[in-house]
Amino acid sequence: MKAFLFTCVLVPWLMAASAKSSDQDSQLIPGSLPGREPNGYFSDHLKSRRARRALPLADEPADPDDSPIPEGNDPSDLPTCLLCVCLTGSVYCEEVTPDMTSVPALPKETAYLYARFNKIKKISNKDFADILTLKRIDLTGNLISEIDDGAFSKLTLLEELSLAENRLVKLPILPAKLTSFNANYNFLKTKGVKVNAFKKMAKLVTLLLANNQLEAVPHIPDSVRTLHLQNNNITDVNINTFCRSNDTYYLRPSLNEVRMDGNPVILSKYPDSFTCMKILPVGRYR
Repeated sequence: MKAFLFTCVLVPWLMAASAKSSDQDSQLIPGSLPGREPNGYFSDHLKSRRARRALPLADEPADPDDSPIPEGNDPSDLPTCLLCVCLTGSVYCEEVTPDMTSVPALPKETAYLYARFNKIKKISNKDFADILTLKRIDLTGNLISEIDDGAFSKLTLLEELSLAENRLVKLPILPAKLTSFNANYNFLKTKGVKVNAFKKMAKLVTLLLANNQLEAVPHIPDSVRTLHLQNNNITDVNINTFCRSNDTYYLRPSLNEVRMDGNPVILSKYPDSFTCMKILPVGRYR
């Protein structure tokens, strides 16, 4: 009987206390009940927080794709890494819009530059004067017709240089440590290539001079393995072209690919010119 009376009195009292506590909590925390909207100070505070959350943070970098390049501006007036893709030590400037007509200013630590298929017309002495870390430059497919003689003179680390598919009629002084040089598809004539242009390049492995207007074979360093001279105007070769007339024991074991096809020269007329080589040049023999 006592338990029954205790239950009848205690349970209603607990339920009333819980309801009163809920009402007090709802007054302290507006919006805690379903369907109720916050008001007053709390309403304004929450709205301002939502507004700030919707806006980008002040120190967040803007998406570069959302920053259009103004039409008609000269690319040289714009930051290089806005026009190009800049990764650690590498700069990619390929088919840049608006047209890129000169070598862009490069970050100091640039080691690899790919500026292919643009409209660069000239390379001056100042373009690479301060970028002494360059190891590879690829300027394939531009409109380059002039290069200052000292344009590459300070690039002591440069190993690979491509000037293919341009409008060159002569070559500048080239870095001595090049391992690969590509000048295919230009307008080079023999008079535009200095006699000793490649002589001191003791590390040169690949030399590509195809599809030009050369009348003779330039001096080829002993280190060269691949030589492309196809589709030029070469009319003859002699024993000193690849071998040495004063040294019958001289051999060129490294030279394993020589292309001379597409030239007027008939190679079978010069059988003594290839005795030092382990392979015969590809070309006309009759």
